[in-house]
Amino acid sequence: MRTVVRNHPFFRSGALTLSAIALGVAVASTMVRAQQGRTTEGQMTFTRDVAPILYRSCVRCHRPGEIAPMSLLTYNDARPWAQSIKQRVSKREMPPWFLDKTIGIQKYKNDPSLRDDEIATIVRWADAGAVQGNPAHMPAMPNFDDMTTWRIGTPDLIVKYPAFKMPATGPDLYGILTAPFGTTEDRYIKAIQSRVVDSDSRKVVHHALSYAVEPGDDGDIGDDAGGGSGQFLVEYASGKNATFAASDSGVLLRAGQNARVSYHFHSIGEEAQAKIELGIVFYPKGFVPKHVQWSKQLGQESAPDIDIPANSIVRRDGYTRLNSAAKITAWQPHMHIRGKYQCLELIYPGEPVKTETVTCAGWNYNWHTIYNYEDEVAPIVPAGTLLHVISWFDNTAANRHNPDPKNWVGAGTGRTIDEMGFSWIGWYDLTAAEYKAELVARKAAQQPKTTTDQPQR
Repeated sequence: MRTVVRNHPFFRSGALTLSAIALGVAVASTMVRAQQGRTTEGQMTFTRDVAPILYRSCVRCHRPGEIAPMSLLTYNDARPWAQSIKQRVSKREMPPWFLDKTIGIQKYKNDPSLRDDEIATIVRWADAGAVQGNPAHMPAMPNFDDMTTWRIGTPDLIVKYPAFKMPATGPDLYGILTAPFGTTEDRYIKAIQSRVVDSDSRKVVHHALSYAVEPGDDGDIGDDAGGGSGQFLVEYASGKNATFAASDSGVLLRAGQNARVSYHFHSIGEEAQAKIELGIVFYPKGFVPKHVQWSKQLGQESAPDIDIPANSIVRRDGYTRLNSAAKITAWQPHMHIRGKYQCLELIYPGEPVKTETVTCAGWNYNWHTIYNYEDEVAPIVPAGTLLHVISWFDNTAANRHNPDPKNWVGAGTGRTIDEMGFSWIGWYDLTAAEYKAELVARKAAQQPKTTTDQPQR
């Protein structure tokens, strides 16, 4: 590492004496020692304290060639961004996990968010000068795969939709693409993911909803509100992770069906090919899971009810009744660019009315994050439970994503400048007996553990 000391006062004054040179060398040596980790006790360094945090939660995106605007792989990469990193993690804007940590369930699968102590470490590092530390303390470089690599492991089946040439300019395009699954027997899906194949596709694909349809089905195409014929399978949207079935549950794919994707593409100023693939991991042949898992858009408020005046913050509410007992496995908010915050509340049947807010999260349209509940905390609900989805929209200048706070905003099923509000809910149904058994097991697991060991007298 080269340390430049030309701005030392002795150089500026022209009094370049032996003592001045000696002092300059001493200053440089001190800086080098600090950067190499011989720091004051308790001082945070990049190599020992910060890099392990970034490697776990940040560098999958923050590395050359990926979607983040800068790399954070090395000290030289990260150092210019120290104050920005501090700011973003302190506000919990990064990593993109917008769960409200003060409300409801707090245990989720694949949670990349930073703990309070990790945020404090980054803040202390940035405030103390963002020193490098001893290079020997640097953790091993993670094993990387491309952002377009399958997150479900190696798929058993890959469906390649026909490539679509998106012109350089023009209006947003909506339509469907179809390809055969090629299956000859019914199979249950264990994990499924849509992906775009390359960086050009990532730029032009706004969203893509995949369905299983019967050959010859020419029903309405699917849309951003989940409409259309066929069985919905999975969505591709920016920042959305893969979908995994809960333990002993799966999604049935019938033999001989076709894959249909309902797409929304937009121009980027240059011609680009939009290439979308659908990957599936099946359970073994002949295996029938105990439960069929569902993923649907629920709790959607009635479209005419979306009325967001200029320069206003508005709340809208949607409700869906579950006719069977169920175990809720996943929740994902969905709004458009005026969306700010969303909650899922459960309203249980019976008198007196009991409600429970299970999950709330901030909303960022660039990150369609699925919050998969850990099995031991996934909500178990009786038949007749109402899913109450509460959405807040910010149509003011304070919303930095808002293109025009002076305009009224209403509902729309496709255009990003219109609004909608619902939650993607993953769940599977339970029989009355299964519900009671699950509830008993959950209550037993929540009891304080006791020991039979008696103290010695």
